[in-house]
Amino acid sequence: MVQKAKILLVDDRPENLLALEAILSALDQTLVRASSGEEALKALLTEDFAVILLDVQMPGMDGFETAAHIKRRERTRDIPIIFLTAINHGPHHTFRGYAAGAVDYISKPFDPWVLRAKVSVFVDLHKKNVQLREQAALLRRELEGGQGSVEAEERTGGLLPELSARLAAVEEQAEALSKELAGSGGGPAVSTAAHLERKIAGLRRALDALQPGAEEEPESVDSHQG
Repeated sequence: MVQKAKILLVDDRPENLLALEAILSALDQTLVRASSGEEALKALLTEDFAVILLDVQMPGMDGFETAAHIKRRERTRDIPIIFLTAINHGPHHTFRGYAAGAVDYISKPFDPWVLRAKVSVFVDLHKKNVQLREQAALLRRELEGGQGSVEAEERTGGLLPELSARLAAVEEQAEALSKELAGSGGGPAVSTAAHLERKIAGLRRALDALQPGAEEEPESVDSHQG
């Protein structure tokens, strides 16, 4: 059973955090609060998150600076960031958000249904990624322990099609997300979509390496959704 995904909510105003929790509670995932950029970075040191909702206008370290720190860390650079802002300064401001590494940029007040739908896409991709990694690791252990036994081959024959089907579902969702990003965010969003496609391609290569007759070991897949 896949554990609940963690969603990081970053905003210096408690009422905004309460509003986000009310909107996202229907997703039934684990919501983690951070009231500043520094607090968010501290949470990211020990926890894995499916997506980050990051307020732009914060005292001290603002959203752009916080995002820059997140993207510089190897452990966290692939976590999707959705910027939230109460002020729309025009295309240049929006472009700065995408340039800082955001996958989306939403102005307040936002439509709760739209925000929930966007977050749910990244949660689903994250959970499928986790499932694939766990099942691939289990399959590798069985193959190594069975050393070509009939039992190991039977387990392989059952797990590989299931893994392939799960990955196909992820690929389909990623393709739909890539089209949405390409249509709404211009160059930076297209770059984000391309990165996501590379991550999915890495999973496919790892799965292909498990096929009977493959000579190379499956490559390591990053633990973070990107």
